[in-house]
Amino acid sequence: MNKADSIALMWFRRDLRLTDNATLYQALSGHEKVIPVFIFDEIILSQLPKSDRRLTFIDESLTELADKIAAQGGRLQIYYGNPIKLIPQLALQFSVDVVYAGEDYEPYARERDAQVALVLAEQQRKLQLIKDQVVFAKDEVLSQKGTPLTVFTPYKNAWLKRLRVDDLTTCDTAALSAHWYAADKLSCQRVTLESLGFERQSLVVKPGETGAQLAWQDFQQRMSFYKDKRDFPGVKGVSYLSVHLRFGTISVRQLALAAWMQGGEGANTWLSELIWREFYMQFMYHHPNVAHQAYKAEWREQPWENRADWFAAWCEGRTGYPIVDAAMRQLNQTGFMHNRLRMIVAAFLIKDLDINWQWGEAYFAQQLLDYDLSANNGGWQWASSTGCDAAQPFRIFNPVLQSEKFDAKGKFIKKYVPELSKLDAKSIHAPWKMSLIERQALQFVLGKNYPLPIVDHDVARKKALQKYANIKQMNERDSNLSLKGA
Repeated sequence: MNKADSIALMWFRRDLRLTDNATLYQALSGHEKVIPVFIFDEIILSQLPKSDRRLTFIDESLTELADKIAAQGGRLQIYYGNPIKLIPQLALQFSVDVVYAGEDYEPYARERDAQVALVLAEQQRKLQLIKDQVVFAKDEVLSQKGTPLTVFTPYKNAWLKRLRVDDLTTCDTAALSAHWYAADKLSCQRVTLESLGFERQSLVVKPGETGAQLAWQDFQQRMSFYKDKRDFPGVKGVSYLSVHLRFGTISVRQLALAAWMQGGEGANTWLSELIWREFYMQFMYHHPNVAHQAYKAEWREQPWENRADWFAAWCEGRTGYPIVDAAMRQLNQTGFMHNRLRMIVAAFLIKDLDINWQWGEAYFAQQLLDYDLSANNGGWQWASSTGCDAAQPFRIFNPVLQSEKFDAKGKFIKKYVPELSKLDAKSIHAPWKMSLIERQALQFVLGKNYPLPIVDHDVARKKALQKYANIKQMNERDSNLSLKGA
């Protein structure tokens, strides 16, 4: 192929930035001209509510990306449709040699990309997938036996052992801006959020590369305190970069390099969180069936109470447990939930309410601005003890103790459950324990001003322990019978 005559298509997906974009760098450096495109996938969009916040984040990030490309002489083409049809059509229309896209490890994306590659191959063209959204992918981190790792700590140790500076080297696409396909030769193709029938939502985070870099600059000043503050939702302890990593408005290499070079407990703990992200991605890559079922086969058929009224109360933040309700209201109002709270509400839904973890997983998928299939699925399976972690299935969080430990003064609770704002730091975690005199003094009526607890945690805990013990015994019995039969 003669570079002087070659044209490539840059298919933006989970990499909505110009800075340190490995896929874009390969396209610009390998071809004379590059046409940038983004496709609102009709298959994905058909499953989303019209008020989905993620579409606003994507649309506004695309606006900034389009402006940056335009400033360099190119023009971002934004379409709506089926990529399996659109990408080959565009490749044919512009006589493209290669279509570049960032690797995506989710089941739907892999199937879609395989079909796109097949159609392009029939045209004598190529789909070139580039690793960009992770440091290590697929089979790059394995056990000493050469098998995929299914427990985090060994994965983390192997990840760190493999890491070299070259793995985190950034690439400069700005120096290659002359390779954009001339804007005046492209039509103004720009599908808008409104034209797709979606409602623009208010966001609590600034989208795009600019928003990502501002959030990153802010967190860099706090990274050394991350380990000490990350579990407290009432303080600014986490990075708030998850949504930017999800949509690729920032490079994971930039973040990992800074944390690795800084070192110390705070930076190392945060680097571990980045590794957790990759652990779940590679796990789903090797075990795609977990997207639809429990990883551990012995827990796939467990019985659930699945009370719809309890699930509705959990979704709406009216369970009567303040830390749970505050967390769910934060999610519903902002599209964000603090990581410690994600564990608390998941454990409560599964172990206290005896509701299928997949119900909670699906609700998070609808509400989270930073929703990522592998991380969301991994987190929910961790909470339900059906996943790839090494813990026993009896992991149960006490929501009151969690509240007292991580929101001691009730600062976070009062923000999202304002009807409890008059309660003191002792009472706010379990309002039902207040004396009648205390409630009367505050004119606080349980069941009116705030719901009574829908379950008794101590009772629910015993039921959960018994349920899991029964399932474990049943599985052991079935296993013994199978061995005898063999």
